[in-house]
Amino acid sequence: MSTSTIIVLAVIVLFFVWRMMPTKGVNQITTSQLKEQLNDRDKQFVDVRTPGEYRGNHIKQFQNIPLGDLRTKASKLSKDKEVVVICQSGMRSSKASKELKQMGFQRVTNVKGGMSAWH
Repeated sequence: MSTSTIIVLAVIVLFFVWRMMPTKGVNQITTSQLKEQLNDRDKQFVDVRTPGEYRGNHIKQFQNIPLGDLRTKASKLSKDKEVVVICQSGMRSSKASKELKQMGFQRVTNVKGGMSAWH
């Protein structure tokens, strides 16, 4: 294997590792921890799955703002309250958490494992 091939493979691996790492400043909680927070009125709960996924199964405290609509609908959310984000597996909610941080939301929490881990 040539040196250039090894470098390209290393860059690809690093890219995927970087994409999977939690965003700085985003809290990570489990679904068990989420259950303890669902009645906290100082938090806003956002499900970033598609409307079809949301209709199929959701947690009643969560409002549905699909990931693709987040930038345009984030104005519905208060920057004064913590935003707790969930999706199906934790991947889209991690991306949404990163976007919310970029939009100036200070307190953002991602639910690890998403609805797949919800019991």
